[in-house]
Amino acid sequence: MVKIPFTKMHGIGNDFIVINQMNAKYNLTKNTIQNLSNRHTGIGFDQLLVVEKSSNNKADFKYRIFNKDGAEVEQCGNGARCFLHYVYSKGLTDKKVVTVETVKGNISLTEKEDGAIEVNMGNPNFNLTDIPYVSVNETIPSVIINGKKHSINLVSMGNPHAVIKIDNFENIDIPSIAHKLQNSKSFPEGVNVGFLKVISKKQLRLKVYERGSGLTLACGSGACAAAVIAIRNSWTINPIHVVMDGGELRIEWQHEQPVLMSGPAQIVYEGFIEFDD
Repeated sequence: MVKIPFTKMHGIGNDFIVINQMNAKYNLTKNTIQNLSNRHTGIGFDQLLVVEKSSNNKADFKYRIFNKDGAEVEQCGNGARCFLHYVYSKGLTDKKVVTVETVKGNISLTEKEDGAIEVNMGNPNFNLTDIPYVSVNETIPSVIINGKKHSINLVSMGNPHAVIKIDNFENIDIPSIAHKLQNSKSFPEGVNVGFLKVISKKQLRLKVYERGSGLTLACGSGACAAAVIAIRNSWTINPIHVVMDGGELRIEWQHEQPVLMSGPAQIVYEGFIEFDD
């Protein structure tokens, strides 16, 4: 019997299990991840986070993220905060600023005096080729919601985001709209779809339908994407509080600068996953 220790965590309702592969390689299969993510027959989580040694001499750790469908993805802001809380709680580092290697490059994590964790998410990327977005019928993408045309605002936060500004969340079929975009030929690598309502110049309300995970209680990179789009379009001013079903994040962004995201992270429980040899 093989026993793999895991830690269940969440960042404002976006939940994870964290597995330490610093000294062991468990190499969970796609099918195993899918089974473990099942909330009825498994542990249940939005993403699996893996801690590994980095071969990059500028990074302290390697940070890998797998959606509950088993696919590895580039970025997860809520997961990054949980990552830092995890490595501190396990005594893996005592550095004030921790740099982690991701698929899309290095990001830096810092615990603030109030206990919130700040993640430097890097600069937003609006280049359509990098997102990637492939124009099929129109240069500026749009979607029809309840008979009204809405522009789709595109940005990469290390992973692709399509942000749609709406007036309210009533009578909007979020899964149907998101599935249509995620399966579109315009997004060859899929896309996270955010639905944004402006509450005030300093606050947004957001729901995100994540590729590979569905509608989650919170999405850190999605909150960053929504804040960047809102500031860029002068709907809001910096900094912004982004309210999601699971809680609230503080996002700071000055044009041409990295996006800074701050919020909590919490350990829920720990256990072991058991497999036959």
